[in-house]
Amino acid sequence: MSSIACCKNILLLHLLLPWLLLPHLRSTAADIPTDTLDKARNMTDGKRLVSDGGSFTLGFFSPGVSTMRYLGVWFSVSEDAVCWVANRDRPLTDTTGVLAITDTGSLLLLDGSGRVVWSSNTTTAAAPGSSPVARLLETGNLVVAGRGSGAVVVWQSFDHPSNTLLPTMKIGKNLWTGHEWYLSSWSSAGDPSTGNYRYATDTKSGAPLDVLWYGTEKRYRTGPWNGRWFSGIPEMGTYSDMFTYRMTISPGEVTYSYVAKDAGVPFSRIVLTDVGVVQRLVWDPSTRSWKTFFQGPRDLCDSYGRCGAFGVCDAGAASTSFCSCARGFSPASPSAWQMRDNSGGCRRNASLDCGSGSGTTTDGFVVVRGVKLPDAHNATVDVRITLEQCRARCLANCSCVAYAPADVGGGATGSGCIIWMEDLVDLRYVDGGQDLYVRSAKSELDEDRSRKFPFAKIVTPVLSFMFIIILVLAIWVWRRKHKSSEGIPQNPATTARPVRLRIVKAATANFSQDNMVGQGGFGVVYKGILPDERMIAVKRLNQSALTKKGEQDFIREVEVMAELRHGNLLPLLAYCSAHRERVLIYEYMRKGSLDRYIFGIS
Repeated sequence: MSSIACCKNILLLHLLLPWLLLPHLRSTAADIPTDTLDKARNMTDGKRLVSDGGSFTLGFFSPGVSTMRYLGVWFSVSEDAVCWVANRDRPLTDTTGVLAITDTGSLLLLDGSGRVVWSSNTTTAAAPGSSPVARLLETGNLVVAGRGSGAVVVWQSFDHPSNTLLPTMKIGKNLWTGHEWYLSSWSSAGDPSTGNYRYATDTKSGAPLDVLWYGTEKRYRTGPWNGRWFSGIPEMGTYSDMFTYRMTISPGEVTYSYVAKDAGVPFSRIVLTDVGVVQRLVWDPSTRSWKTFFQGPRDLCDSYGRCGAFGVCDAGAASTSFCSCARGFSPASPSAWQMRDNSGGCRRNASLDCGSGSGTTTDGFVVVRGVKLPDAHNATVDVRITLEQCRARCLANCSCVAYAPADVGGGATGSGCIIWMEDLVDLRYVDGGQDLYVRSAKSELDEDRSRKFPFAKIVTPVLSFMFIIILVLAIWVWRRKHKSSEGIPQNPATTARPVRLRIVKAATANFSQDNMVGQGGFGVVYKGILPDERMIAVKRLNQSALTKKGEQDFIREVEVMAELRHGNLLPLLAYCSAHRERVLIYEYMRKGSLDRYIFGIS
């Protein structure tokens, strides 16, 4: 019996030895930084995955002063910048957590007793014969796929956002499956459990926009997408050199995302805070801190519907409680407005003219400039028509109350058409905002014109008269400054004057070869005869010499020679600078060049 027991013990030892050694082997492998988790290597608390370029880290953490443990992804340069949490609603109470991957590609987060705290619930298996692995990408996306390049991704953390939108992530809706991507806030700065705020793309209107929700209550809108940015966030254009914005509208999905334009762009993220503020943060390597490029709501006028229907909010108009009515409208309840309750909004001063079925109308439009476009939840959009066609379509529909271009990307006024059929809500002035065309009755348009200062009748004639006076003075000054002598002065005692090119051409027979008396490296000298039969020497600079330096040399020679007076120097009589011609005019020396007498004639 003893020999049989001994054999059994040896056999049991052989069976258990690999399992006894496995933790040591795993621990040794875990000490080497890697971006991949497979079946042969679980990840325990204290170990990490690091993306290939080192930008992101996956591991266990405790936020703030909390002792709870969570599995999450954060920026390696800023460990408190957590951008995804797996078990946000089921924290671990100690450091015994383990992350593992199954044969089917499901990620499992286990506590110390082996219970599943969180699972990726992967429903699609990796490619047959391919062992699934989890990999942390350089984008911050944790993916599950088969081994090797080109393997199909069967699960990714980007499909399950927390409170952060990273480049290449998206929020919106898959119209085929109904799956939605949205941000949800943390409960507090130290508690990543799902909070009360949600930031999502409104995909039900033809003009998508992002909306901040508090439960079922709208708190803030970005304004509709206008082809370049959201109409209520024109500052997006100030950092468009860093990011490309993408609004995808297709039969399969309506989503918003952004990408960095090149590898040199700093880290960035859009975060929904636990107090209901959406922030675009950009990492500043020089100060090793996050800079706020934008946040919304930015002020009290960003509070949804603050001024009610047809009310316009102006953050710089404290004297009117920040709210006023659009032109052609008055407070629906003046007493409520007097008590600073603007929620009731405004109503029309005069009814619209629907043409009584005749197809004609006397209505017109009042332009409200520089605004965040109103809530487009029930608006209709047609990107195929022009703004003029949009205006005509609005006038032809008695229910239309306003219109605006759907795309401001091309042309000064934009193109496409958004038409509002219901009350205009959440309208505010914003620097760099869009123009909104609000339908108004003819009586309101006429009254508005009568109230206006008669600018065209008074100011225009005054400006025209002043323009004529200024123009006459400018011409007189220019002619005085550029006045050219019709002839060449006989007395060079005065400063050399400019002469018109036609005088020079007439004297030299249009620079005739027969009148050429000499040639140098920079020009040709011609003999010229003036109408009074005086002879002059005309030095014409070559076209090739009219470089920047040549121009400077010409000006310098004019300035110097015009002032020099010496018995042995030729006086400069005049000069010409017209078009591409540069000419100097001297007295003509009948006996030729001095060098003929010094060196003789060869």
